[in-house]
Amino acid sequence: MKTTIKKIGVFTSGGDAPGMNASLRAVVRTACFHNIEVVGIKCGYEGMINGDFRPLEKRDVGNIIQRGGTFLKTARSKEFMTEKGRAKAFKHLKKHKIEALIALGGNGTFTGAEIFHKEFDLPIVGVPCTIDNDLYGTDKTIGFDTAVNTAVEAVDKIRDTAESHNRLFFVEVMGRHAGFIALHTAIASGAGSVILPEKETTIDELVKHYAAVAKSKRMTSLVIVAEGNPLGSADEIAKKVEKRLDVFDVRVTVIGHLQRGGSPSAYDRVLASRLGFSAVNALLEGHQDIMVGVDNDQIKYTPFKYAINNQKDLNLRLIRLAEILAI
Repeated sequence: MKTTIKKIGVFTSGGDAPGMNASLRAVVRTACFHNIEVVGIKCGYEGMINGDFRPLEKRDVGNIIQRGGTFLKTARSKEFMTEKGRAKAFKHLKKHKIEALIALGGNGTFTGAEIFHKEFDLPIVGVPCTIDNDLYGTDKTIGFDTAVNTAVEAVDKIRDTAESHNRLFFVEVMGRHAGFIALHTAIASGAGSVILPEKETTIDELVKHYAAVAKSKRMTSLVIVAEGNPLGSADEIAKKVEKRLDVFDVRVTVIGHLQRGGSPSAYDRVLASRLGFSAVNALLEGHQDIMVGVDNDQIKYTPFKYAINNQKDLNLRLIRLAEILAI
């Protein structure tokens, strides 16, 4: 069903992801092509509550496709979690005659969007922006590819010093509930092991594995640790292994927020452009309460409730591949 929308709001929320600016650019320019006014909402839901709005024209989003972060800023809003806060946000939207929203973010952003849509019947379309790549309904999320490239570059440099000193490095990467970054980083960097939230690994297994590595006279190795794994942080795991296996010089590195920053990769820029463009078209087609994604290189619409609540599984073949290539 086609619909006529004259004015939309766009915002970024939750954790920043490389490619958000590229997607904002696509949203604004696609809307301008269709003669739709665009209002940028600063600092996500918090800015919506405070009425921190600015009009956006196609020139306002020039020269940002290569920039990391988000020029609209982002924040997490406790007030938006309350009915009073959401009512205040909707009041500002009505005052500015905003008829629909495009939300750029991840799980938390879309959870808020789904509730907001149900309460006020406001059309909302989501664009998946999260380095964790954990949203169901899209093969890749915006920012994931750049985050992996950043992590791999860091691990490559860590390998240089590890080999120079015969060290066993435990390298922690982001991924609170999902091991996508860890698994792809491990494969791309040729790591010796990877510890994931989705696959049970014990200290006994690690000790046994690296005892065998030591017997082979290979005293340098890398273990990629997803921050959300059940064994604990990279530092905690390293201490437990070192206590039981003192033949290695053990070191720990946490890559941390480096993975969020930096210029987005070409892949993320293209993905962000496709999804920002598709989000505007989805609204014009009458869709709402959905996330736009890419499935097998085709644009796909997934209801927020499925994108949020359905589990996106790791490719088990990739886990097996990582294990075999680490021999």
